[in-house]
Amino acid sequence: MSPEPPYYAVIFTSSRQGAGHDGYGEAAAEMEKLAAEQPGYLGHVSARGADGVGITVSYWRTREDIAAFRAVKDHLRVQAAGRAGWYDWYVSESALVERVSRFDARSQARS
Repeated sequence: MSPEPPYYAVIFTSSRQGAGHDGYGEAAAEMEKLAAEQPGYLGHVSARGADGVGITVSYWRTREDIAAFRAVKDHLRVQAAGRAGWYDWYVSESALVERVSRFDARSQARS
């Protein structure tokens, strides 16, 4: 579930290559742990389809928090590995989230 606004969302959309996934799962788990340790990290959600296209949205308090995570040495190392062998392509977008609308069928609650 996303946090209460305002906050920033980084939307990472990617397509994994058909081969060359050695170490991908471990690196993804390492990045989840590393992100969670960073100031301003608010959480994330991920999904990947059978076609290899995936989307991860991470939530951050400020743009500065995002920039600081992008500069972390271990994050830079994993980014390079992704370009070298895991991804056919990726797009990373950042957005300020000012409003959130929610619905939960289990509670019939809407906000």
